Amino acid sequence: MPYIWISVLLLLSIAVVSAGCQPPPRHLDHLYRSGEEGYQCFRIPAIVTSNRGTLLAFAEGRRNGCGDAGDIDLVVKRSLDSGKTWSALIVVWSDGANTCGNPAPVVDRKTGRIILLSTWNLETDHEPHIIDGSSRDTRRVFLMHSLDDGMSWSTPGEITVDAKKPGWTWYATGPVNGIQVVEGKFSGRLIIPCDHIEAETKKYFSHTIHSDDGGLSWVLGGSTPSDQVNECTITELPGGTLLLNMRNYTSVRIRQTSTSTDGGTTWSELKGDTALVEPVCQASLIRFDRQGQKPLLAFSNPASRDSRINMTVRISDDLGESWKRKCVVYEGPSAYSNLVVLPTGGLALLFEAGIRSPYEGIVFRALSLDDFRE
Repeated sequence: MPYIWISVLLLLSIAVVSAGCQPPPRHLDHLYRSGEEGYQCFRIPAIVTSNRGTLLAFAEGRRNGCGDAGDIDLVVKRSLDSGKTWSALIVVWSDGANTCGNPAPVVDRKTGRIILLSTWNLETDHEPHIIDGSSRDTRRVFLMHSLDDGMSWSTPGEITVDAKKPGWTWYATGPVNGIQVVEGKFSGRLIIPCDHIEAETKKYFSHTIHSDDGGLSWVLGGSTPSDQVNECTITELPGGTLLLNMRNYTSVRIRQTSTSTDGGTTWSELKGDTALVEPVCQASLIRFDRQGQKPLLAFSNPASRDSRINMTVRISDDLGESWKRKCVVYEGPSAYSNLVVLPTGGLALLFEAGIRSPYEGIVFRALSLDDFRE
């Protein structure tokens, strides 16, 4: 549903929108370009639309390189015109040389509060050390919110004790948007897709956390009954059933799915989706409602079994049973992504892409459903 925003900011005009589904030219217009604005690398896109119609495009600003550890800040840019122009970079959270990352935003539609879940670790603690228990500290979970449409943010508050079990080592929020449940017994619940690794078994699982008080406090939901999955994305099906779609570490290079009928407290046995091939990478899944028509699901990822290339958005008109229409957004190197419904009611994608490497920057691209082909 489109909203009318009530404030106007002076924006930097950045040409980052291209329409249609033909692969763009060899030059990419990056919203975040690695090597600029004080950061050697930008990674991990996440995007939401606020109640006022403002687009908030989050990323990790990596000071000294593209590695997953070290001096990493959470940053955001805002757009009041559906992505045609964008604000200057705003630093949401910086903790010196430590790692602030994995943005997972969600909007409470009742209050307009924008909530951002994130993870933190010491600069010197890398993922393998956190997993094997040799790190100085561990992976922690934090909560921030904005009441002014993303212009300013609350001081990060730690919620690790509520969101992470003592026997877990590695932990990730998102990185992708969360959802607010619309239908059924759990209407109003905010849900963030997450993942973790068990200390004893070293097994990877997906799980969710949720809030029933507008994002002020969070509790741990259920984990998948099987392992070898981690970074996940979530949407709501008609009737209130939740659908989780997960990065898969088995030899079969397809996405795994699971459903919940109790608001994310428990999850069904994993089921592979043979239409959604992947090279082991993050992805995005959202519900796309159209007035007077049945809802669509949209899914984005680098659609290749071998490499992070071929960023593709697929559309399902039967709630994920099949994916008959697709749009190849960019054939070249590409990796993480996040879909968003625009204030105008259209669809757009925020994704990592480059000419030689997927990590040359983050691109915003508006899409037209007319350009999707079977």
